[in-house]
Amino acid sequence: MAFLSSRSRYAINVIQEEDEVAGRLMRSGKEVMRMNRGDPPAYFPAPAYFIDAYIKALKERKVYYSSPAGVPELREAISRRYERLYGVKSTGEDVIVTNGVSEALLFLNSALINDGDSAVIFKPYYTQYLPDLEFYGGKAAVCDYEEDRGWEVDIDAVERSIKRSVSKDRKPKYMLITNPNNPTGTVLDKKTLSEIVEIAKNYRIFLVSDEIYDEITYNGAKFTSVSQVAKGVPHMILNGASKGYDSTGIRIGYAFVPGDDAASLSIKNEFLNLARVRLSANTPAQYAFAEAISNKNAHDRAISQMRSAIEKRVNLAAKLINESKYMDTVKPKGAFYLLPKLHMDCLKIKDDKEFVDKLLKEEDVWLTRGSGFGADNHARIVALAPEAIITQAMEKIEKFCRRHSKGA
Repeated sequence: MAFLSSRSRYAINVIQEEDEVAGRLMRSGKEVMRMNRGDPPAYFPAPAYFIDAYIKALKERKVYYSSPAGVPELREAISRRYERLYGVKSTGEDVIVTNGVSEALLFLNSALINDGDSAVIFKPYYTQYLPDLEFYGGKAAVCDYEEDRGWEVDIDAVERSIKRSVSKDRKPKYMLITNPNNPTGTVLDKKTLSEIVEIAKNYRIFLVSDEIYDEITYNGAKFTSVSQVAKGVPHMILNGASKGYDSTGIRIGYAFVPGDDAASLSIKNEFLNLARVRLSANTPAQYAFAEAISNKNAHDRAISQMRSAIEKRVNLAAKLINESKYMDTVKPKGAFYLLPKLHMDCLKIKDDKEFVDKLLKEEDVWLTRGSGFGADNHARIVALAPEAIITQAMEKIEKFCRRHSKGA
């Protein structure tokens, strides 16, 4: 009899699978260029308005168990944020605070997925979507972003994929999109989102939108929240403090469910039950996040500066990638990732996993394999580092490719 459960095999994180190799290199004195993790505070110091609010909460001894659903101040601040930014009417009762979006994803699958159930996931996807679903016995009905169309969504193909997954007594439990997308940087336009909403409505599938990068768009992209186009259609928004509020390590996320239909009420109630099991999220961080959301002027200044810097860094990385004969990429419009296609026919390398492993060991540049996001023979590059570092990293990648070129 196996000692570990069969479900434990889904406890994986592709983004960190090279941790041991990178740690060994750093302990030997190497300076590893970390372009594997989307961690803004490592490059953009968390804004003073957030840090000050956290210190204030600590000084006021707000370190107790808080309400499982979240402190009222934060839930109300989140509700007001969605009205201010997207015109969505709601109350704090429509918000469940979680330990990052990661916990919200676990709650989602725990609440909805039984063995054999399916969910619609768009590929390339964030690395945790698939293992979290499979951990609870679910399987994915996969829909593709079309790379040759700039990572756009083919709505007809989405509907065909869903039709294949619908049987007489079963249909997908939820449809999960990421907008802006990690790892492609795609920003879905209002028309595409409206068509996705219509599909969810027609097949009565609960719609979930991970919008953690909603304030990080550029290159002319305009962000539309699903909450603006899904009125009357049961849906959930996932978001948090990590990216737009530049505070990944405080681990505060939330699920926003503005509907009062039966499905929305049921899932809100079940999220609350699950939240009760784990007691509470980080209490002082919740108070700090509430103040940060309410401090609109300071936040707008901070996010504007960060967004401008990210746009320059992403565009530089895209330019350098597309100058190489060994890879090419679609220019992102949101978040801070690029997902270049590796021209494996030019390289004496088996696949993207071998590519990122050898690149780290030989050039001290740390990327993430695209196959972990459902994109074989791609690599995800995080373009948060200063432009000089990005340029140096791209020079190292080009040097590595030349060394392993079939023409070498």
